[in-house]
Amino acid sequence: MTITRRVFVKSGGLALFSLGFDPLFLGRAAYSAIRPTVRPSDRPTLVCLFQRGAVDGLNMIVPHGEELYYRERPRIAVPRGQVVDLDGHFGLHPALAALKPLWDNKSLAAVHAVGSPDSTRSHFDAQDYMESGTPGLKATPDGWLNRYCRHDQEHADTPFRAVAFGPQLPRILAGSAPTLAIDDLQAFGLRVPQEAARDRLTRAFEALYQGATTGLLASSSQEGFDAVQQLKQANPTQYQPANGADYPRGRLGRGFLQIAQLIKADVGVQIAFLDGTGWDTHVNQGSSEGQLAARLKDLGDSLAAFATDLGEKMRDVVVLTMSEFGRTIHENGNIGTDHGHATAMFALGGPVNGGKVLGRWPGLDPANRFEGRDLAVTTDFRDLFGEILARHLGTRDLAAVFPGFAPDPARFPGAIKA
Repeated sequence: MTITRRVFVKSGGLALFSLGFDPLFLGRAAYSAIRPTVRPSDRPTLVCLFQRGAVDGLNMIVPHGEELYYRERPRIAVPRGQVVDLDGHFGLHPALAALKPLWDNKSLAAVHAVGSPDSTRSHFDAQDYMESGTPGLKATPDGWLNRYCRHDQEHADTPFRAVAFGPQLPRILAGSAPTLAIDDLQAFGLRVPQEAARDRLTRAFEALYQGATTGLLASSSQEGFDAVQQLKQANPTQYQPANGADYPRGRLGRGFLQIAQLIKADVGVQIAFLDGTGWDTHVNQGSSEGQLAARLKDLGDSLAAFATDLGEKMRDVVVLTMSEFGRTIHENGNIGTDHGHATAMFALGGPVNGGKVLGRWPGLDPANRFEGRDLAVTTDFRDLFGEILARHLGTRDLAAVFPGFAPDPARFPGAIKA
């Protein structure tokens, strides 16, 4: 049996050799000699959701106090009477009504006019730049969350430190720091290796790392097995959300349910990543109802269920939504919107400076638009991401995470409580 250090992920759970876990999973357990004093249940956690396809931030966080919004979108604007008002100027799309209690208890904030300084309207390039953290530079080999894990070793004591929920590892977590991708937590938890196979894998693991010069420990493969047993004790097939939380039945709701389950299993999750697709609304976008509304309802109900399910554990959790860019201010001839520039993002959790729409709002006046057509970016996404890394996860070297850029606290939008 040959085991390499390269991350190898298969769909249907973290499965290799039909044992239910990838040997790199064990490598995570021995990744660092540092053993922090913080317990897994006490460590700060960041959950990232990528809304792939470019969400229409103007219909997600609606500037209903601005008449130009209604003049530019005669067929797709959300009627004033249906907007869930937040502050008299901005409001939630009605499909996001489940988030209003989180706004009221100040655990939810929105950042508007946020995005990339790069002007591309290519989904592929814009997503790559947002995940690499180096807009305009295509040659970056790794993602910014992987660089964070590589440069901050404080919590590198668990194979579950950074986990993506999906069939493959996303760009944002790709790199030299070990990370996991789990497509189906239930399938992963159900597979119980036989003792003989377990012993063979243990010996292979120890042979790989014995005497290695990479800084990996050679004596803690048992820790990986312990983590497997912790997960089995959580019994994924019998998981019941707490506090009456009701997750949507689709992939997004299931993903948030599995993240909550892993967090509550106290296996040391610090980074969790989830993809949500279908946000490219060129045709028949809809207004208060329609295809965008359906996706927003799925988002809002999933986030609300997640917060309800975690309960007091949300005090250490921040959920960040992101999207590669926004949509045009003016609706197109197909009753939709085309690729734009700035968008809106959510931050949710106990550490969040909630009950506010953050960021400098540039307005919809044509004189202030980007290239005469789009909402202008006034918050570089790296300043928002950098603030969350620094003030929530405690990162001290943001320059290592965002090479060629210096996130400045003076530019932080204020998403995290001081």
